[in-house]
Amino acid sequence: MHIPDSFIPIGQAIVYWVIALPFIFMSLKWARKELDDMKVPILAALAAGIFAIQALNIPIGMGTSGHMVGAVLVSIIFGSPFAGVLVLTLVLLVQGFIFGDGGITTMGVNIFNMGVISGFTGYYLFVALKNKIGIKSASFVGAWIGLLVSALACAVEMSIAGTFPLVAGLTTMGLYHLIIGVVGEGLITAIVITAIEKSRPDLLDSSVTNSKGVRA
Repeated sequence: MHIPDSFIPIGQAIVYWVIALPFIFMSLKWARKELDDMKVPILAALAAGIFAIQALNIPIGMGTSGHMVGAVLVSIIFGSPFAGVLVLTLVLLVQGFIFGDGGITTMGVNIFNMGVISGFTGYYLFVALKNKIGIKSASFVGAWIGLLVSALACAVEMSIAGTFPLVAGLTTMGLYHLIIGVVGEGLITAIVITAIEKSRPDLLDSSVTNSKGVRA
């Protein structure tokens, strides 16, 4: 899922940076408005946890690997997909510049895939389903589908870049992340959200636990 520098031509990488930057800007705007002394340590703990789970890579072939993302979990807890974008941006910055995991020029596309596509898809799917199937099931489905869609987007992007064939990429990335989404991303997200809801519901954004509006 972490696309290295050599996998995307610089011209295409710039396009993805242009797409990602407005979301990064909005995530910083969200943070200035929403984060307080209680929420900052929670955000930091989630960022550290996501950094750790992303270290568990499953080799897929064709120079890439599969792993959990965590953007949907963060988005649900804070009641905004911009929280997921912010955390994934911070995680990817540390991974790229300090640990050499993922690319620098391709950081824009990695933020777009893991922060924006995964976070927004999974969060708003959760919002659409939570009053129909419950918070636990909705968080599972949202995290699972969010991961899967971002993996498929990654395959399409690398096909456009000429890195590997579209069908092979979609099949391989889709199959592996379909499984990772069920046994990893979806399950862990559902367990964490359910545990917080039962033990510390005050840590969840109010929009998550009520049936009315959700903040963007």
